[in-house]
Amino acid sequence: MNKIALITGATSGIGKATATKLAEIGYNLIITGRRGDRLTALEDELKAKGIQVLALQFDVRNQQEVHNAISNLPAEWQNIDILVNNAGLAVGTSPIQDGILDDWERMIDTNVKGLLYITHEVAPLMIKNEKGHIVNIASVAGKEVYPGGNVYCATKHAVDALSKAMRIDMLKHNIKVTNIAPGMVETEFSVVRYKGDQQAADNVYKGVTPLTGEDIADTIVFAVTRPAHICLNDIQIMPTAQASSRDVNRK
Repeated sequence: MNKIALITGATSGIGKATATKLAEIGYNLIITGRRGDRLTALEDELKAKGIQVLALQFDVRNQQEVHNAISNLPAEWQNIDILVNNAGLAVGTSPIQDGILDDWERMIDTNVKGLLYITHEVAPLMIKNEKGHIVNIASVAGKEVYPGGNVYCATKHAVDALSKAMRIDMLKHNIKVTNIAPGMVETEFSVVRYKGDQQAADNVYKGVTPLTGEDIADTIVFAVTRPAHICLNDIQIMPTAQASSRDVNRK
């Protein structure tokens, strides 16, 4: 019987790459996202790999939508083995005094509250089975701070802390928790952060070979396929050209 993985933010970037790689090793997948057209397209791609797929369209920021989606899972989809809390974003680069409140709300509601809403619904299903693995996608921004990163960094520091706390809370239930903190990953991340300014987004990676969504997906697959007695608590992964959020060797 195939294992089941639930991936939030599955329609692009790290989420999509993770869904693809887990499908390739035989996981059945619950994919979630806001964009219905992309979800449908991904569902078709994944099913072509010979696995079962359940696509759920909802916004992780909406607690009621999250509750309705997970509480109404068909019985055959409730034995979730892996939860990948991937949905997240950065918006804006303003210093704190110039911050746009809507940007702050979007980041806090997605990166922190959305992760909590999903985990609150899925963790009890894992506890019932006395097994599971929660993977939280954090960031180097959860390890340090940098100019213009204020609220985004705060949300990812929260993810880092929540991962540590979840590891302790889940310990007696035999549930693993892994925090993954990437450096520069070229996905839609910077386009969203710069609100569609493609040139500004491209400049982030200028002169550097950044990580890809596939690189992080490989790391996730490695973490979740370790033997039962091994849990990778915290993984920080960077491009070779990046030593910290501000130290980058551009060619």
